[in-house]
Amino acid sequence: MARVIVAEDGVLIREGITGLITRFGHDVVAAVGDAGALVAAVRAHRPDIVVTDVRMPPSFTDEGLQAAIRLRQADPDLPVLILSQYVEQTYAAELLESARPGTGGVGYLLKDRIGDVIEFVDALDRVAGGHTVVDPEVVRQLLRRRRDPVALLSPREREVLALMAEGRSNAAIARALVVSEAAVAKHIGSLLTKLDLPPDEDDHRRVRAVLAYLRG
Repeated sequence: MARVIVAEDGVLIREGITGLITRFGHDVVAAVGDAGALVAAVRAHRPDIVVTDVRMPPSFTDEGLQAAIRLRQADPDLPVLILSQYVEQTYAAELLESARPGTGGVGYLLKDRIGDVIEFVDALDRVAGGHTVVDPEVVRQLLRRRRDPVALLSPREREVLALMAEGRSNAAIARALVVSEAAVAKHIGSLLTKLDLPPDEDDHRRVRAVLAYLRG
């Protein structure tokens, strides 16, 4: 059971997320509606994971995401899961890149693309457990910031890259694309070479390498 803080300005959505998380056995220790309250709640409750939206009062731009970055800077062990309708490109890569060895997990999911509640709860559990979980659409939007090297990738290599960014193993990527694991390994070696990133067998290190590259 994880102790969770939920930050979402919409009352109905906040209550829905809180109820869902509670139904699956977790303890929501605070549910707040703005970034200032989020920071205060984290200091008061020391949760196991924060689930927050990006856009919050007063300006409804990126207050939630900026608060998440500040919280991670103060405590790199704090897992943070962004749950939003938007990809805030200015700060998204900065937050995701903070998922380094020995730190808490990080995730970025788009509300409209979550297929079912099990998928969401599984992502929450994985981030709470120290893993990186990123929606492929987030990766695609961030990739557009660095077109030149990515333009070298084949369509299949881009598909593999998106699945890597979700934290999937070679076997899982092979199942998703209906190809052999050997073919996946070949694509990964090729795309890492094209992106000037050294091959690595640790899926989560590969995710961090991709995200670090996106920001760089």
